[in-house]
Amino acid sequence: MSGCLFCKIIKKEIPAEIVYEDKDAVAFLDIGPVGKGHTLVCPKVHSENILDIKDADLKKLIAVAQKVTKAVVKGMNAQGVNVSMNNNRAAGQLVFHTHFHIIPRFEHDGLQHWPHGKYAEGEAKAVAEKIKGNF
Repeated sequence: MSGCLFCKIIKKEIPAEIVYEDKDAVAFLDIGPVGKGHTLVCPKVHSENILDIKDADLKKLIAVAQKVTKAVVKGMNAQGVNVSMNNNRAAGQLVFHTHFHIIPRFEHDGLQHWPHGKYAEGEAKAVAEKIKGNF
């Protein structure tokens, strides 16, 4: 996709601190990191997010994400790690090219987890049925 920021990084049209690359994927430091070592892992074949990436491309990408995660944790001497993906604008996706965020974590790093809610009586069953009906 010609206007895609990550496609431009993959084609080396714009600079990035690439930490890993193979024939299917590339990993580079996020320019607006949540913390030092925050790395993005994306496929070389363009797709917008997990909702439209081809199964074969996703399988390759998750294997690379695991490899990169191990390197980030070891390289940053992290005590933990978040691996996440934002899909569509409502979920915080800013660049519409499939990618995982690898965020090294440390005790007392100041990052907050999202708040947890509760289901009303019988609500969980109804929600589960809505999901089950779409496979």
